[in-house]
Amino acid sequence: MSVTLQYDTDDTGTKTITIDNLVVAGWTARDRAAVDHHIAELAALGVPAPSQVPLFYRLSAQLLTQAEDVEFLGGEASGEIEPLIIDDGEALWLGLGSDHTDRKLESVSVAFSKQACAKPVARQLWRFDDLRDRLDDLVLTSWIRDADDAEWQLYQQGTLAAIRPLAELMATSPFAQGERLAPGTAMMCGTFGAMGGVRPAGQFHMELHDPERDRRIAHSYRAKALPVIA
Repeated sequence: MSVTLQYDTDDTGTKTITIDNLVVAGWTARDRAAVDHHIAELAALGVPAPSQVPLFYRLSAQLLTQAEDVEFLGGEASGEIEPLIIDDGEALWLGLGSDHTDRKLESVSVAFSKQACAKPVARQLWRFDDLRDRLDDLVLTSWIRDADDAEWQLYQQGTLAAIRPLAELMATSPFAQGERLAPGTAMMCGTFGAMGGVRPAGQFHMELHDPERDRRIAHSYRAKALPVIA
């Protein structure tokens, strides 16, 4: 099943893209010590270690959303900022998403926990090939808070240099087609450890910053917890 989203691009204006395939790359830190840190971070929540690194989780494309209010079952899900690659069949695009994950379910199955949550994504895209030679300089930052009147708390921060090269992740993904992805594919490419540990929050804000051109892709969303009925 596919989903159709509208994006503002950096060179062609508004673009409508239909996404048929969604894959989330996990355990993608370039530094193995950072991978082990994230594994330990999640192990503290009861999440089993991965069978290999990186791993590619195939999910329903219909999980992708640009909504600013998203509902999740229970109160134990949390966001993760990730670079997003989209191949629309004509060009590669770089965007931004949150691999929001049910942490309680994650202790049972990482794959099921990812499929259980919508994946909020920003509305802006940059042409990938224009950034290919300086991807490592791009900065990812996320903040969390629980209410509109609360202070934003820095939650994650790092550059793409901390994540395996995106071209390498594309080449080893289940939707690889040469140096591209299969048309209609979106791939989230991994994240960083959370400052102070992984934890839920009522609101999540994320930004991708291009320091050379001083431009940003950003998105905020509210996470509403639905009651768990026995």
